[in-house]
Amino acid sequence: MSEMRAMSKESRVGIADVAARAGVSITTVSHVLSGRRPVSDRTKAKVLQVVDDLGYRPDPSARGLRTGRSQAVALVVSDVTNPFYPLMAAGLQEVLQPEGFLISVCVAQGTTQDLDSVVRHLIDRRVDGIVMAALSAEERHFADITAAGASLVRLSGDLDPRFGDIVRADDTGGMADMVAHLLDRGYRRIGLVNGDLNTPPGRLRLAGYRRAFREFGLEVDESLVTSGPFTRSGGALGARTLLDLDEPPRALVCGNDLMAVGALDAVREKGLSVPGDVAVTGYDDIEASSLLSPGLTTVHNPAFEIGRACARIFLDRLAGEASDGGVREVVLPQKLIIREST
Repeated sequence: MSEMRAMSKESRVGIADVAARAGVSITTVSHVLSGRRPVSDRTKAKVLQVVDDLGYRPDPSARGLRTGRSQAVALVVSDVTNPFYPLMAAGLQEVLQPEGFLISVCVAQGTTQDLDSVVRHLIDRRVDGIVMAALSAEERHFADITAAGASLVRLSGDLDPRFGDIVRADDTGGMADMVAHLLDRGYRRIGLVNGDLNTPPGRLRLAGYRRAFREFGLEVDESLVTSGPFTRSGGALGARTLLDLDEPPRALVCGNDLMAVGALDAVREKGLSVPGDVAVTGYDDIEASSLLSPGLTTVHNPAFEIGRACARIFLDRLAGEASDGGVREVVLPQKLIIREST
């Protein structure tokens, strides 16, 4: 047993071994690996060759003890089945993984109690940063995260110096563009199958719907506005409600692409065609929206770019480049994607 332990210890290559083989200091090796201090090209090449020869891999736990960081960032979502969030996680990973960070996706479905548990767990794990995409998030969750010293990035809400940075897309403008597209095509009875109005996306997309009608000098028919969960079943329920009206809408604008899939289900149940009898639109531009038949007109919500922007903010915070106490809001543009469903 002692011989096995000795072999294991001898086979573990450390930064000191790399420094000794390369004939440089441990500090120089550290600078080469982190990239945070300039090192001559010749020295850098020599160190990297030794790293490759010895098979050296940095020890994350040891680095965490030195820096006081966990090298971990979490994305907290409400619905892991929504393809929007994996795209955002991919954006985070593209920027943070080369810097040695582990990215995890945590799900807080339903109640705020679920989110309480997730936030406590992440704080106990001392993650360096949290991207809060859970729709049930409240100010107390933001306060707990920032009080624990973790960097926080939110995807919606009002900018508040107490509650971290915000990276978001222009939900109101995106929905206004969608409704304006339908109004331009002559539609007037346009139903809104919206998500939960207790969430920022639900409120902002409703505001965009109203804005488009206002800019065309038209009144909103409140009987054509429904709301529910941002899910396929939520979309189906909302669409059925509107299609059962004595004078049903000629177009259904949905709060996201999953709701639009549910709306398409409801339209087909009625024996109606898209777009011949009723036009249907989505929001987010998940991959499935281009694979549906007919292809779904939607708004491209830049999930991957949002993830990248969140990651860059985390790196700036951890590097001390944004330590003046100010918070930032990054607003990314959205784009109307017109397909066969309209």
